[in-house]
Amino acid sequence: MTIRDAGPADVSAIAAIYNDAVVNTTAIWNEHQVDAANRRAWLAERQGRGYPVLVAVDALGDVVGYASFGDWRAWDGYRNTVEHSVYVRADQRGAGIGKALMLALIDRARTIGKHVMIAGIEAGNIGSIRLHERLGFAQVGLLPQVGMKFGQWLDLAFLQLTLDTRATPDTRLAD
Repeated sequence: MTIRDAGPADVSAIAAIYNDAVVNTTAIWNEHQVDAANRRAWLAERQGRGYPVLVAVDALGDVVGYASFGDWRAWDGYRNTVEHSVYVRADQRGAGIGKALMLALIDRARTIGKHVMIAGIEAGNIGSIRLHERLGFAQVGLLPQVGMKFGQWLDLAFLQLTLDTRATPDTRLAD
C-alpha cells in the first residue's frame, strides 16, 4: 500500500468511499450522496487552502482509503487547530489502512505548523475511538444526542491530539 496526495483521477473512488459511509454507517452524519464533481470541488478547495487530501492505494492502483483535514472553526483564533476525517473502503477496514493514513495526516499537520488536531467521532464507533487513542488522542468531550441518522440520536465524542510543545502560539495570520 502507498499513501500519496490525491489528484483529480481519484475523485470517483473518494466519492464511492464517502457514499458507502453515507449509506451504511454513522461515520458521516449526512444523508445525501455526492458525485465526482462534488468531490473534485472539495479536493480543489482543500488543496487550495494548503491542506492535504491523502489516498491509500493498493498494489493494483485502487484507492482503498482517504484522509484529510481542514479548519476546525472559521475564526482567526482557531487557525492552529484542524479537524480531520479518515475513511477506508468497506472491504479493506481493519487492515491498518486507517492507521497509515492517520500517521501520514498527523505528520502533514505538524509539518505545516498546526498545534492541535481534533477528531469528532460518533460515540458508538469504538473501533475509530480506539484507533485514535492508540495514536495519542485523548477524549476531551462528549455531546449527547447532537446528531441523528437511521432514526436514532447520535452522540459525538471529541478527541484531540496536541501536535507540538509550543508554550505560546504563532500569532501571525496566514496570507
